[in-house]
Amino acid sequence: KRGNKDNWIFNYDFIFIFIFIFIIVLFHVPIVPPVQATRTQSPLKDQDQHQHQQHIDYQYQRGPETATAAPPINVIFFLADDQDLHLESLSYQTQVKKHLVDQGLNFRHHFCTVALCCPSRVNLWTGLAAHNTNVTDVNPPYGGYSKFISQGLNERYLPVWLKNSGINTYYTGKLFNSHTVDNYNAPYPAGFTGSDFLLDPYTYQYLNSTWQRNQERPVSYEGSHTTDVITEKALGFLKDAIAAKNQFFLTIAPVAPHSNVEFDGQNFENLSKLNVTPPIPAERHKHLFKDVKIPRTEHFNPEKASGVNWIRQLIRQNETQVEYNDEFYRSRLRALQGIDELVAEVIKTLDEEGILDNTYIIYSSDNGYHIGQHRLPPGKECGYEEDVNIPLIIRGPGIPQGVVTDQVTSHTDLAPTILDIFGLTPREDFDAAPISLTGDGLEKAEITRHEHVNLEYWGFALGEGKYGFRKRESEDVFQVNNTYKAIRVISKEYNLFYSVWCNNEHELYDLSTDRHQLHNLHPSSINTDSTFPSVKPPTVLGLPVSKVVARLDALLLVLKSCKGTSCIRPWEVLHPSNDVLDLKDALMSRYDVFYEQQQSKVSFSRCEAGYIIDAEGPQDVVVYRHGLPWSTWT
Repeated sequence: KRGNKDNWIFNYDFIFIFIFIFIIVLFHVPIVPPVQATRTQSPLKDQDQHQHQQHIDYQYQRGPETATAAPPINVIFFLADDQDLHLESLSYQTQVKKHLVDQGLNFRHHFCTVALCCPSRVNLWTGLAAHNTNVTDVNPPYGGYSKFISQGLNERYLPVWLKNSGINTYYTGKLFNSHTVDNYNAPYPAGFTGSDFLLDPYTYQYLNSTWQRNQERPVSYEGSHTTDVITEKALGFLKDAIAAKNQFFLTIAPVAPHSNVEFDGQNFENLSKLNVTPPIPAERHKHLFKDVKIPRTEHFNPEKASGVNWIRQLIRQNETQVEYNDEFYRSRLRALQGIDELVAEVIKTLDEEGILDNTYIIYSSDNGYHIGQHRLPPGKECGYEEDVNIPLIIRGPGIPQGVVTDQVTSHTDLAPTILDIFGLTPREDFDAAPISLTGDGLEKAEITRHEHVNLEYWGFALGEGKYGFRKRESEDVFQVNNTYKAIRVISKEYNLFYSVWCNNEHELYDLSTDRHQLHNLHPSSINTDSTFPSVKPPTVLGLPVSKVVARLDALLLVLKSCKGTSCIRPWEVLHPSNDVLDLKDALMSRYDVFYEQQQSKVSFSRCEAGYIIDAEGPQDVVVYRHGLPWSTWT
């Protein structure tokens, strides 16, 4: 019926429709109001494209409507000084509990990697292990602010990276030790929109602190309590940050509950002039906690000595010393009340300004603290849980409230985590990885995240307070041979501590059965350890101790000098084929010869006060490949 007129009309109409559709598809001609893809770019401007990556969010809208941008993320970091976890100090901070513990994520297994102020803080702000920063003390030549500068770290730490990315950065309180009234401007700490630092030799004087704001001259606050001073400064910076209408990172670093310290000169070097006394609380808090005592745990002033090296030489504290330490403990709890009030004031301001819900708040300490455990006087610097397992609480958008996580984390992880919170890519040279904080990632991390923490220390231990270290033959303020390397390995199946001291003594504790680290399982100590409760040869995980020690020693061999990803995935260094991912895998019998006979062992040639590589024994590991050392294949 080709001749039918109506059919010809139908065919022409079909052709026109086909051409019309073809033009629309070819030239994207809209026939209805379009759905536009509007790119909302983060305000973070990255100055180093090799180190950071901007996040770009896409929001869809119809026609001329405007996209509603998500409120900018801010971060506030409270960094206490020497606050313990195991002596229950958080239980006496009602505002921290109300606003942070009950509203955030609590970390059961968070560790500092160096139990000393300055090296721990440098580790935290750089994301690098202390053996890679080589800032290992509070004083020159091995530590302090001048060592931080000489290592080139003033251009390579978190405030610089954040500020270069367009984020306003503020800091008030203690930055590093040996940051003094003489060297505060040589050079100024880099990376801050606003700063107001405590300066030595007045940092630890609760009623005579000296502060240095931005690039102004230092100012003395004699007669004012240091925590009240920092509260005023912190709230001032918070208001400045809010008024600037830009993303911000604010660190508030009070010295409480650190001891009150007065010394002659700029640092701790003149020991004859060193005066370390309990922290001084504000007048309004001095009446509190009159009947509180240090928790009387199994390892508090034990009848039998424990540990190795100089710790094993400590004699039991007498009643007078115990009473003094109880009052020291109460002074710490009282000093923390000012921080408790500070936290409440910051939360109140954030809430009033309407930005609490888009602000992450982190609460932690540079290191922990002991008083009386293992017969020790007040202090830190040891590898025991009281000194290294410390508070970490994080609240913020999407973070579960009042939840305790068992993922294993350390201060080395915090710089990568904060970059991640701001949507910035962590640096490739970090010795750690971001911590999972929300949703499925949090649940997955408890299963898949690495199970180890590297602990290290060089130099002295300080006996704080009135009595110092009371040993069988002497009484000292300092112990000088306190250098050690250690690891914590924690999973649902095991909970282990292993250490090698610079005098080549060893410790091994199974915290699943010995949570207070009283019974040293290492074979070198079994015959001499009077605290060990059994005459039977001990086992760990049902295996001979020597088999477990061989694996732990190899892991420590990697971690004590690791860099970058080898700090995160150390088993890959030993097993490049990735057939061993954790301690459980390494304990398979097929690796017995490799670990027990072929692998190098951790040791020291001498005790040093700083990180001097030729004193630290073997540095190279033997690599497993089909049952033979790597050297056989290369």
